[in-house]
Amino acid sequence: MRFLILPDTPAAAGVAERAAAYGGTVVPHASGRPWIAGTWEPGELVLARAGRRRLALLGHARPAAAGRLPALLGGMARTPDLDAAARAVPGAFHLVASMEDGRVWARGTLSAVCRLFTARIGGIPVAADRPDTLAALNGAGVDEDLVALRLIAPYAPYPLGERCLWRGVESLPAGHLLRLDPGGHAAVGGWTAPEPEVPLEEGAARVREALHEAVAARTDEGGTLSADLSGGMDSTSLCFLAAAGPARLVTFHWAAGDSANDDLRWADRAAAALPDAEHLVYGQSRVPHMYADLPRADGDLEAPFVAARVHAQLRHLAGEVAARGSTRHLVGDGGDELFFGLSAYLHSLARTRPLTAVRHVRAARAMLRWRLAPTVRALLDRASYTEWLAAAERTLTTGLPPTSAALGLGWDSVVRLPSWSTPEAAASVRALLREGAEPLSPYRGQHMALNSARKNGDGVRRAGRLSARSGVSWHAPYLDDQVIEAALAVRLEDRLAPDRYKPVLAAAMRGIVPEAVLGRPTKAEFSPLVFEGLRRHRRELLDLCDGMLLARMGLVDAAAFRSALLGLHTSSRRLLLLDRTLSCELWLRSVAAVPATTGEAR
Repeated sequence: MRFLILPDTPAAAGVAERAAAYGGTVVPHASGRPWIAGTWEPGELVLARAGRRRLALLGHARPAAAGRLPALLGGMARTPDLDAAARAVPGAFHLVASMEDGRVWARGTLSAVCRLFTARIGGIPVAADRPDTLAALNGAGVDEDLVALRLIAPYAPYPLGERCLWRGVESLPAGHLLRLDPGGHAAVGGWTAPEPEVPLEEGAARVREALHEAVAARTDEGGTLSADLSGGMDSTSLCFLAAAGPARLVTFHWAAGDSANDDLRWADRAAAALPDAEHLVYGQSRVPHMYADLPRADGDLEAPFVAARVHAQLRHLAGEVAARGSTRHLVGDGGDELFFGLSAYLHSLARTRPLTAVRHVRAARAMLRWRLAPTVRALLDRASYTEWLAAAERTLTTGLPPTSAALGLGWDSVVRLPSWSTPEAAASVRALLREGAEPLSPYRGQHMALNSARKNGDGVRRAGRLSARSGVSWHAPYLDDQVIEAALAVRLEDRLAPDRYKPVLAAAMRGIVPEAVLGRPTKAEFSPLVFEGLRRHRRELLDLCDGMLLARMGLVDAAAFRSALLGLHTSSRRLLLLDRTLSCELWLRSVAAVPATTGEAR
């Protein structure tokens, strides 16, 4: 899918003609002028009309629910309530409304599975689902300061990590609506995170209903659907929900081949309770290793792809499930972010329910070996998000702290630039961190969960473009708006049960997933596979050090990066620094491989 959104003005016709030169379809406003121009697969566009009003869903929506849209559209005020429309229809999609006053309103998803970008093309405000589409139309280049941000591990803090890397192109902030009119565009604040006040029983029921609807949005059309079956609670729950629908189910499991990893044993238990599904289990000999066949040029030019090291594995999976007839693939991304008890929740719980927090903090200290004094200091910390960013700026190049020192009670993960980044890169990033920002929620845990969900959404969106080349769309039901809202509304203390794993999801899936599977007490760890992939493909990675574009930009010392690739790595956390640099370098090479005037390839 790729599309442009145009305001209702005669001047937009020229932009539509330029976009049409690359093929596609044009959907008109009620005036007959071009409104949405682009390409999409059958079923990815749903249209509703009410008088001169138009509403479009671009993405994947539950067909039965889409029938409610004309009545909703007709009852909206002149400023449409797109959040209400999104809640009425399960799935993940862009919502675009054309109103009788000539204004256009649009929104993506809370998780960033669907995002929007804006620019002025020939003086006309235009929006698109991909920034490189707009960059191709206005001849924009790459913002080198923002490329430096993408070198940060594990990721650049919100909202810096969401800034568009193409000059003259802006991204719509999380939870905002976009308004387009002939004179310009604006981002209008809309959605806010729910207060975490719903008790466990009621919250679990809401999560169950939201997840049921989210999975049904992918199964209702029948045919063949595939899903990850890792053995973990997240993917396993989706498989049991999908098995209850009309679609034929194919599950896929990558066997790690590591005696310490018990995923396969738990996946086998789940598969035994799903006798009508076809189960694929692939050992490491049948799956590309991590870092294999990294693309030297890729048609997806939005931004660096953080999952570059599994690029070949994603291509392989999509090809295998497509060969079994699957056109949709479900993944459990987002489950950890929403249902795993993030440590940052303890900070908020200590302020809202201090007596309850004592028991949870004691359990966390016992399990994670936190020392008392640093724990107390972290719980008493009252730094604002802007102050946290300023602190991150001061420690940006000090090296990764020991795992035991990272309590996880701050606003987000500890962020660092790699040692091979240049002083110029560090200066650019520090200046951006000093700008400050507002968090996604006043609660640290809510902010971190939402930000992590958006990072997952970015990955799912990008993986979907890769799988689409095999005819398979990529879906993460946990990242649907309704699921996120239901999960974040549950009380903090009910999400943090020290004696239970993912208590909200477990309660929601009781009676759907066998109790023996829900009771899994372990969680697999995959760093041995990362180290093995790096060892096998080190030579190919070293080739990237020759003529390194990041070095030409002055952001990276190529010799220092080469030394890091050749060095010993005792922590998988350090490999994230390597990964971020590799993804940036691969992206820049992809951009360089496409002529600036070629909009079609972009």
